[in-house]
Amino acid sequence: RILGLLALASTALLVLYGLVVSPADVEMDDAVRLMYVHVPSATYLYVGCFLTTVASGLWLWKRTAGWDALAEAGAEVGLVFAVVTLGTGSLWGRPTWGTYWTWDARLTSTAVLTALLVGYLALRRLDLDPDARSSRAAVLGLLLVPNVVIVNRSVEWWRSIHQDSTLARLDPTIEGDMLVALMVGFLAMALVFTWLLVHRFRV
Repeated sequence: RILGLLALASTALLVLYGLVVSPADVEMDDAVRLMYVHVPSATYLYVGCFLTTVASGLWLWKRTAGWDALAEAGAEVGLVFAVVTLGTGSLWGRPTWGTYWTWDARLTSTAVLTALLVGYLALRRLDLDPDARSSRAAVLGLLLVPNVVIVNRSVEWWRSIHQDSTLARLDPTIEGDMLVALMVGFLAMALVFTWLLVHRFRV
């Protein structure tokens, strides 16, 4: 309950900072406000995939039910954040690129990662022996982190219209209230992600 209240409070703070306190960007105008949800959502999509891959490997090794449950929970919550990432990215792309979707390397690789998460969860719903089903899903789960690496490095490996990293560089391109709003976004998404993960794991 405390975690849920903190997630709710931080989300309200994000709305305040994102829509009221933070100024519009010189180039992107008000579309920059989507970044405060988009970037943290993409980051926690990666975290969900990482949890699923690690838990899948440990399930194949230890055969402990808890690792299997964590792998499934990580994939389900990761898929939620994947949908938010693609949705906010599309809304941002319309005023910035003039289109909701383009087959850019970053967008395409993120769509493939989302499809892998859907496939993983579909595989877990097959009418098979539970151990066999978990083992097959775990093998697919091992592929998530390699795909996360492809998504993350796609703007460097291929020609891309997607902007480079905003924070992970020697000269960050964001400061002031916009930086604070982005940090609040990371905090809010972290708490929401953790709250969803804990409840899904318990279920």
